[in-house]
Amino acid sequence: MKFLVRIEVRLPPDLAPEARSELLEDERRRGRELKEAGLIVDIWRIPGRLENVGIWSAQGPTALHEALRSLPVAGYAEIEVTALARHPLTDDGDDLA
Repeated sequence: MKFLVRIEVRLPPDLAPEARSELLEDERRRGRELKEAGLIVDIWRIPGRLENVGIWSAQGPTALHEALRSLPVAGYAEIEVTALARHPLTDDGDDLA
């Protein structure tokens, strides 16, 4: 199942610079793991912001929720998820019944 996921990170302004750097490095590491596992299909950064939008693939909403909650910045993020359905114009051989 595919999902459109928008993540806006809102770190506290009083977060120590070392803690911020460590948190963001942990986030990059976890993001790479999710990409390698196929959960993150594609991802784009929103220029000038700690924000991204991506296409994620998971077995269902619960699996997606677990993956999103595994992000180190999840407690500081506003996450918007939209489930996606195959469009009839997609020419990839899927049964469109």
